[in-house]
Amino acid sequence: MTTHSESLKFYRKKFTHLRQGVTKYGKAPHKPILLLTFIQLLEQGEITENKVYISPELVGQFKELFALLVKTEHKADFFLPFYHLSGEGFWHVKTKTGPDLSRYISSFKGLNEVADYGYFNPDLFLLLINPESRNILKTILLDYYFPESKADFLKAKLSNGYIQDLQKYLLNESLVSYTAPTPETDDEEQFIRGGLFKKLVPQVYNFTCCISGMRLVSNHGFAMVDACHIVPFSLSKDDRVTNGLALCPNLHRAFDRGLITVDEKLQVKVSPTIAEDESNTYALKNLEGIRLRPPRACKFNF
Repeated sequence: MTTHSESLKFYRKKFTHLRQGVTKYGKAPHKPILLLTFIQLLEQGEITENKVYISPELVGQFKELFALLVKTEHKADFFLPFYHLSGEGFWHVKTKTGPDLSRYISSFKGLNEVADYGYFNPDLFLLLINPESRNILKTILLDYYFPESKADFLKAKLSNGYIQDLQKYLLNESLVSYTAPTPETDDEEQFIRGGLFKKLVPQVYNFTCCISGMRLVSNHGFAMVDACHIVPFSLSKDDRVTNGLALCPNLHRAFDRGLITVDEKLQVKVSPTIAEDESNTYALKNLEGIRLRPPRACKFNF
């Protein structure tokens, strides 16, 4: 049976012999950046099991570390290492249909469509959840691949990063200016911002539907409210929470289909074209004139 020290010795060597693609800017830094991203999220408690899902926090952390550590003109494409790291033998990508990923992936959209989660060899995961061995592996990655920018990484840990600044912007709590996403915008950037919108809107409404007042949070942390754009994102390209409502699923669907809307007085207006049993407790007509329950310190965009 392999001991802890033997496993650590094995992965110390693996981590300093990553196969890196050669580009006109030099060796691709994506794999060590992704490994450092995993380590960072393990330290923060964002990763708690040997299943790493593609989340806004994961992609955002990757881009943040890339900006801190990479001084060449390489593009911070997240999908490249998440897929290609599987060639190292210690990282695997499980597909949504069951087997590990085997086909070539050429875009973030393609990866996100087929990948369910990634996972490590069990012995490596044991090393990564152990603070001492995890710190050894992190130090090896920084010293071997990023000796000139390691100090920037360590210094930046004391300040806000990409995700924190973006959250402040989406919450209208920051004067930082971000370019609004466009159809040509990086798919990964849109994924991060869209994911944060879905997360932050229910939070500012205290996980309460702003029309019905329904608030239901399970013991597992699931809330029964959705984030809904007031002005469709396809038209506004606005993913700040000021362009968001927290709605229970049935009212979210009704809002998206134009069956209900909200006027400038923040009152619900019901479409006159619908036919329903108005005696039913849940009839949409019963919502006519109801004023929205406001979020905390948030001004609506109309």
